[in-house]
Amino acid sequence: MLVQVSKSPSPTFYVSGQYKPEESLGYLMKKVLSSIVMEADQRLSSFDLTYVQWLPLYKLSQNEDITMVYLAREFQIDPAAMSRSLDRIEAKGLISKRRSQTDKRVVHLELTTEGREAAEAVKGVLADVLNDHLRGFSTEEWSLMLGMLTRMLKNGEFIREETALRSK
Repeated sequence: MLVQVSKSPSPTFYVSGQYKPEESLGYLMKKVLSSIVMEADQRLSSFDLTYVQWLPLYKLSQNEDITMVYLAREFQIDPAAMSRSLDRIEAKGLISKRRSQTDKRVVHLELTTEGREAAEAVKGVLADVLNDHLRGFSTEEWSLMLGMLTRMLKNGEFIREETALRSK
């Protein structure tokens, strides 16, 4: 999927003084994400997991060399909160932590056998939750939405890069 970043001026879909949260993309995306997380938590509870605990398991099942700092950045979670979440997952016997031999500040994470089994068992849960939230959408609408959200993310990256260049 090719995503282009527009360098044209920003549109004025939102006007100061006429802003309504129920029409705000940010507000609606936050509400949708909250709904997805709540439903995922509900369904994952039978596995004694939460959505926040499942995410690291999923990432670890996809890539063996992951650190605690990487996960905090990837999920945009405060490192201390990430550490607490990982402590809970470790206490359940699903991951193990290993300090780097070259830099003691770096903590590598590994799935245990139980963690691998749990990651595999719950893979379909999030797919089901997302599919349930997409009821009534056509394949074309789903694809269009993914493209638009990806483009918004790219625009955000472009804005941050422009801001960083101007501040130098």
